Parts: sequence; C-alpha cells; structure tokens
Amino acid sequence: MENKKATIGALLLSFGCYYFFKNSSITNTDDKIVIAVNSTTIISITIIIIPLLLSVFRKYHLNDNNNNKTNKEEIIQEEEKYVKRAKRMVDRWTGIQQQVNRKNPTNEIILNRNSILQDSNNNSSFYNETSKLIPIFAECEVLVVGGGPSGISAALAAKRAGADTILLEKFGCFGGVITTVGMETIGWYRYEGTVESQGGIGIEMERIAMQMGGTVKWPYNDSQCLDADYFKIVADHLVTEAGVRPILHCLAVEVMLENNKIVGVITESKSGRLGIRAKRVVDCTGDADIAHLAGCSYRKTPKDEMLGVTTVFSCSNVNKERFLKYTEENPATYADWSRFWAQETSGKENHLRTPYLDKEFDKAKELGIISKRSNIGGSWSSLTDAGEATNLNLVYMTNYDCTNVNDLTKAEMEGRKETLDAIMALKHVVPGFEKAKLRNFGMTLGGRDSRKIIGHYNLTGDDVKNQAKFNDSIGIFPEFIDGYSILILPTTGRYFEVPYGCLLPLEIDNLLVAGRCVAGDKTSHAAMRNMAACTVTGQGAGAAAAISLKQDVTTSEVDIELVQKELIRQGVRLH
Repeated sequence: MENKKATIGALLLSFGCYYFFKNSSITNTDDKIVIAVNSTTIISITIIIIPLLLSVFRKYHLNDNNNNKTNKEEIIQEEEKYVKRAKRMVDRWTGIQQQVNRKNPTNEIILNRNSILQDSNNNSSFYNETSKLIPIFAECEVLVVGGGPSGISAALAAKRAGADTILLEKFGCFGGVITTVGMETIGWYRYEGTVESQGGIGIEMERIAMQMGGTVKWPYNDSQCLDADYFKIVADHLVTEAGVRPILHCLAVEVMLENNKIVGVITESKSGRLGIRAKRVVDCTGDADIAHLAGCSYRKTPKDEMLGVTTVFSCSNVNKERFLKYTEENPATYADWSRFWAQETSGKENHLRTPYLDKEFDKAKELGIISKRSNIGGSWSSLTDAGEATNLNLVYMTNYDCTNVNDLTKAEMEGRKETLDAIMALKHVVPGFEKAKLRNFGMTLGGRDSRKIIGHYNLTGDDVKNQAKFNDSIGIFPEFIDGYSILILPTTGRYFEVPYGCLLPLEIDNLLVAGRCVAGDKTSHAAMRNMAACTVTGQGAGAAAAISLKQDVTTSEVDIELVQKELIRQGVRLH
C-alpha cells in the first residue's frame, strides 16, 4: 500500500513540475533568469503539492508513533508468551491433553458432484443416456444404503424406533469391512481405562457374536476378534430378528430428489435398473456415495495425503504355539510403530504390547527375500487352534483414491502381489510360519479415507482430543485416534460426545450420513473412521430418521431431545 502511495505521489509531483514550466514564461536578462508565473498556475500547483507534503509529513509522524506502540506491544506479547508457556508446562505435568497446532495447513479441498462433472468435461466425451421410466420395486419409511457396522446399526435403530426399514447392500452379505474386507475387530483399543457406551448396537453385535461362538480374544487387551465369515450369519440374525427388510446384491447408482429433499434411490442389480422410494435415507456407504450423488458438498484429502488401503489376507497351516513363543520372546510395543509411520502419541501408549510385525520384514529385505522398496508391515490379531492366522493387516498401500475405479483396480492387483511377498517373508523369517500358505483374501480392499461431508457441524481435532460435549449428543466414543500419523489410545478414561450435526449434510434434507464419512477434519476422521465410532453414528442416524417421521418434520427439524430419549431407551450413553 505504501509503495502505491509513493508511486502516486511521484507522478503527481512530476505532473506539477511539468504543468509549472508549461504555463510559465522564462526570460534571460542581464545574466539573470526570470520566471513569470500566473495566478492560475500557482493555485493549481498548490492544490497538487500541499496535500502531497501533508501526506509525507503524516506518514513519518505516524511511523514514529507506530514505532513507540510496536515496542510496547512487543513487550506485552513477550510477557504473554512466557505466561502461556508456563501454563502449557503445568498442563503437561497434570496430564491435560495438549492442543497441537500444526504449521502445515491442511490441503483438503471441498467438492461436490457438479465440480467433478465440470472436471470431466475437460477430459472426456459423453453419451446422452435416453430417458426412460424406471419401475419402483420397493417402498419404505427408512432406507439405509450400505450394510456395514454403521448400516446395520442405523437399520436396527430405525426399526426399533418403529419405522419400516430396508437395508440395501451391494455385496452378498452384511457386515461391511468385517465380512467383505476381513477386518475382524469392531474395536481393538480396549486397554485398561477405556470408557465407552456399553449399551450401543456396536457392543451388542460383539456380544451376540460371542454368544454364537463367533469370536476369539484379541491379543493383549479385552477386545474381541470376530470371525469374519461367521459374522455374516450374525448379521443375518440381527437383521431378520429385528424385522428389517434385507436387499443384497444391489447397488445404488442415482438419487431421486424433490425440492432439495431426497425421496429415494435408483439401483442396479441382476433385476435391472429399479427404484426404491423412501421417506428418509441414511447414507452408510463409507464413501458418502449417496450424498455425492445428491449434490452435497464434501471434503477430500489429496491422494498423496490420504490414509492408505489394505489387502487383508489370512494364512493356514501356521504353528500357533511356535509363533506365540516367538512373539513373547520378541515383544512389540506401540513405540515400534514409529519406525514405520513416525507416530505422534501422548507417550502413554509407547510401552503397551501390540500384535505388530515390522522388523521381521526389514530382515527379509536384508536377506533379499523381498524388495528393499517394499512397505510391508503391520498387525496380526486372530490365531485359531486349527492353525489359521486371520486378519493379517500387513499390506498397506498409499496414494490410492477409493472413489477412483482405476485406482481401485490397480490397488486390488498390487495388493494381491504384495501379499505373496508378505507370505514369502513370513515363511523365511517368522517362526511358526514355515509351512504357512495363503488361505484367502478379503472380498475387497479395506479403505480408510475418501469423502467427508460438509455438515451442519464439522468435528475437529480439538473436539476429539479434548473431551468435547454437545447439546445434540447422540453417543460417546473413547479418545481413540488412529490415522495421519497420530495414535492415541483411550487408557485414561477420556471420551468425547458425538453431535447429531455432523450427520446432517448442508444441501439436502431427509438425508443422513453415518460412518466414516461424517463431517469433520482429518484428525477427527482418524477417530470417527473406526468401526465402533461408525456404530455410534449409525444408531443415532437410524433413531433420528424414525423420530422425524413420527414428528412429521424433516431430519434437520427433528426435536433432538426426542431423538436422545429414543437412544437412551435403546441403551445408548449420551454424556
């Protein structure tokens, strides 16, 4: 700004000089130069020059005053800095969670369906699909799209609250990441000190699976491993016993909208292109597919910063006793995670035991068994007496977008290739795996990161790290953060409340979003992406959908106190 003022002043001064000499007469008599100036010229020059001189004087006068003010402000800021530093030191001594302000700003971008289409216009040709009538093959009050932990929870909660409910799933089984990926722990974080709701549907699913003989204890804490294949039966039991109407092998490909309200979806299946009408829709797709199709805005992390995808696999013919003896003699702790991911922790996690394999693959690289560029490493969890090691979460791949079909194709094939390398390394380096062989892959990749809606409220890292409380709470979740190189385990009894607002997209009404794609930033996503958190948002969404129908209001107008009463009736802890 000051440079602009100086430039303008110089131009005015130059113009004044030019105008002065142009309108003056100059004569040379007796070795003297005489300049005759008329009154108009003097007045014009005065109008130009005097404001300029006043401006210069004012500038230097203000600079002098500002220097004095700056010195005082610097002293005050220095004093405040030392006060804040002392407070942080006291907080650390007393164990209060510290807020982390990162110097690197987030690179997440906000998109919607139109922005994607506009981008496609620059890269692709189009085919004009002919309009046609689509048969409506089902109608319901609440339609839940996606049958994973959040979807099962939403469907059960809606039905228990009295709504006629359909649960729609693209695969041939319910269970989502548990059954289709092979990730067998709804929650693996339950070390001593964990506080969570004991009456939610997530806990209920684990208890019923245990009663039906479909669980194995997770190593080193009180969490349970679910038998992925057996959980398909558990999920069938939960859905049918509740009276939810199941639809499998059916993919939602488009939405039906009226006046910015969702009224159903268009599906594709072996039965063709068919419609389902619904008064309320809950998006439990994991990738906010329905919200995206409806035109809702969402955040998306750049691909090179996204959490990775995993090809989960299982091995058979493992010597359980020999392997467990090896892990006892070579214990791994969460401090070992930092070798691979440079984890940020609160410090209290570092000494805890973890079922982790990392150094073993470094040894395999040194022996030339696998490529030195390999990034294989991760966790094991369930071991059976039959010699099966399931839920081997060792093949973690980055720089893939779960909403890009080309990336998904490449990652699926790359993951299977990496799995063979992982098994080869295990056979040569890890006692107990000498005769191991591939038992199976998960049905699909395990995704962690894609779209996160922009909601009426967007959760933050401060919320999940500092025991946030909300008037519209729909449940609680432990202070468990796992992602973006942050690992905090809930060993001190800390937890935060989950607000209803993070389920509500801004643009479309009667649509609720549950699961890992709820509204929030990267750090809150590292908490909310976990399956147990997904069951909290799913149950809250299902209850809210049903109560809004009873009230005859939209999902954004529903009385949150009535929703909370229903959740309490279903056994949920809100505060």
